[in-house]
This record gives sequence, C-alpha cells and structure tokens, in this order.
Amino acid sequence: MLKRIAYAILSIVLLISCGKSDTVTLVSSTGRINHVLIVMNDEDWQGKVGDELKKIIGEPVKGLPQEENQFSITQVDPYTYNSLFKRNRNILFVGLDKEESFYTNHNVHASPQTTVTILSKDKEALVENIRSHADEMIDIFKKNDLALYQRKITKDFHDPETIETLNNLGISMKIPFEYKMVEDSGQFLWYRNTFERGLLNIIAYEVPVFGEPYTMASLVSFRDSIGKSYIPGQFDNTYMRTEPQFTPITAKVKFNDINAIESRGLWFVEGDYMGGPFISYTVEDKANERLIVVEGFSYSPSSKKRDVVFELEAILKTMELK
Repeated sequence: MLKRIAYAILSIVLLISCGKSDTVTLVSSTGRINHVLIVMNDEDWQGKVGDELKKIIGEPVKGLPQEENQFSITQVDPYTYNSLFKRNRNILFVGLDKEESFYTNHNVHASPQTTVTILSKDKEALVENIRSHADEMIDIFKKNDLALYQRKITKDFHDPETIETLNNLGISMKIPFEYKMVEDSGQFLWYRNTFERGLLNIIAYEVPVFGEPYTMASLVSFRDSIGKSYIPGQFDNTYMRTEPQFTPITAKVKFNDINAIESRGLWFVEGDYMGGPFISYTVEDKANERLIVVEGFSYSPSSKKRDVVFELEAILKTMELK
C-alpha cells in the first residue's frame, strides 16, 4: 500500500510540475546521449518487472560489429530520487498505482527533458503494460536524443548551397564544420571528420534506375562500385566494400516528410584490415529516374560504435528535399 501511495504521489507531482514549466525558468538537463534514468523500487528492478525493462531498453543496436545496448541505464529507488537525479534528460518512472497508465511529460524539472511514466495495478499487469508500449517508449527517448544531438552538432555547418553534389541531387543537409571536404565532384560527395578515436565520414551519390525494380542486392552492388571508384584504402588496389558475411538490416523510415529506406550494415577495405559500421538512407526520385543515397560510415578501432553511428544518423536526418 505504501508503494502505491508513493507512486501515486509521484505521478501527481509530475503533472503539477509539468503544468508550471511554462512559467518557471528551468535548469539545463544533464545526461549522456543514449542514456535513460529508471526510477523504480529496487525490489522490482531485481525481479521480473526489471527483467522486462532490461530486455527492452537494453536491446542491442542493429548493424554494429559488436553487441552494444541501444541505451545505457541507471536505476534509482524513488526514495533516493533527489534533485541531482531530477536534472536527467531522459527519465522513466515505473511503479504500481490503482489505475493503469502510460504517458509522457516534457521539461518537468529541467530543459530539455522527457519523462515517461508507466503504472499498473499489479506486477503482472505492469510487465504487460511495459511490453505493449515497448516500441513507443524507445521511440520517444530516441527522438528526444536525436533532436538534441542535431541541435548540438549542427549549430555551425557548411552552407548546403555551396556544395555542388547536394545541389545536383536536389537535397540539403547540415554537415558540421568539423567535417572537412574530401571530394565534391557534382556526382559524389565525401566529407570526413578526423577525431581522437578515428574517422567519421558522410557521403552522398545517386543510383540510376530506369524502370527496373531495385533490390537490396542491387543497391549493395552499386554501393560497392562507388567504394571501388571513390573510396580507396591506404594501400594500392584497396577500396571500401560491403561486408558480404553480414546482410544489411533495412527498414522503412520517414523524417522531414521524406520516405526512405534505412540500411545498417558493415563495411571493410578489400585487401586491408580496416572496417566498421555504416548507416544509409535511400530515397526514390521517380521524376529523375534515380535513387538518392546519403550515407555515414565510421572507423574507430578498439572503441564502442553506438554513439558515433548515432552522430552520423543525426546528421543524415537533417536531409531535406529542395
């Protein structure tokens, strides 16, 4: 009974705080990209409710060479949830109450901040509530982080109007100044960011399509021809190509009113030992009988790949059609 009362009070406080957020100056939120703070009692965290959350939120990111969870997690008990924790950017409240609910609030204690609350009358119902809202919950936190990261990394970016290949493709994209031009031929675009742990790359090109249906195999084949023509390795006769032992994972996505095919896979350098993950978006341009492809690929040996691929995704999703 005490736990139910505690969570009910917590829910009321959240609603009241949310209502006041328009008139109160909020502190800046804290927290790393792809991190979620989970507020629930320790007993449930160690039981079947926690197991379900760990399975959903800790699901591996698709298309990486090593297994990495899509979110890092910190769990705290409601009784230790103090002002320090309240500044976290992504917070998930989980507990028991008389009524089942699932709702989202924004900028409750800090800004930008997103909180998701999941409540049910008993533990069995709570597990089902979590399971039924799994995709929505992940989507909420990911979109929140993606929007924040886009604002952060694209404050200063190359003027798209000065990039010939983008103009020829009929698109714009916010490529941060940290990325330096390697090539902009009008048919092929390549920008690179050299950072402490490796290299981040953005490329763009078109795939001619003349009435024939395209397949993932044909896109991979064309991608490999692009790598052979434009992206050499460090030695003679070496070039980038798609890892044949790993079929790219695809999904239909929509952003900025653009319908695209998202592909996540692995690349390697033919004749060398370099490799890493890539993420790409393919957009159909029927009027010009072509596909437009924008892609990011990273090389960061001996380090985690999740957050660098997330950065590439954030940049690519600034693409807009002119």
